[in-house]
Amino acid sequence: MVELSYDTLEKLRVPRPVDRLDHIAGICRGRHVLDIGCLDETALAKRDTNHWLHGRIGQVAASVTGVDLSERLPAEGLVTGPNSRIHRGNGLDPHPPGLDDAAIEVIVAGEFIEHVDSPIAFMAAMKDRFPGRELVLSTPNGLAFANTLMGMIGREAQHPDHIHLFTAKVLHTLCRRAGIGDYQLVPYRFYATEMILGSTGVKQLAARASEPAIRAVEWCFPLLSFGYILHARL
Repeated sequence: MVELSYDTLEKLRVPRPVDRLDHIAGICRGRHVLDIGCLDETALAKRDTNHWLHGRIGQVAASVTGVDLSERLPAEGLVTGPNSRIHRGNGLDPHPPGLDDAAIEVIVAGEFIEHVDSPIAFMAAMKDRFPGRELVLSTPNGLAFANTLMGMIGREAQHPDHIHLFTAKVLHTLCRRAGIGDYQLVPYRFYATEMILGSTGVKQLAARASEPAIRAVEWCFPLLSFGYILHARL
């Protein structure tokens, strides 16, 4: 936990940005994972690639139980690997068939809290239900350099279900309000995966070219990184 004064000119120190998928999968290696909101139905082109977080976790974890509210999931669930399955259910109160709360070591909610009405209530509920376990969240950064570039050309890249934007200080406040004191915040790098996979020609070339340029700025100024990974002990 970092003590903040919340002064406007307070210096914030965060590490250099990491690869989001590598970092989260590394935390889950060899462990039993509850993966919340994991289907990512607006980016299903990722499912058969190495860019899908749930798939990456499934490659290294001991087991992965996924929960997602998507109607695209069959009633019996979706087998995603030899040790992983996604069930249809409410990620805010996940009770998939056969889940043993005591066996869960890590709860992952990748790109999830920006979609829910009360992120504080969600985190507090996870703390009450899974005390002592690890919670790993990732969420876009409201101060991302990529957002500034889009704004300069009169555009905004935003998921239609996003109802919150987070920054480093806001995430610290979120933990404090949820009663979580043991946590670390790590920025993650810009990626244009969905645009690259979903486009061709000049648009795809522009998306590919944008990644190294934006990542160079993020390396120099980590507070402008594309998003944050919050790793907490509940």
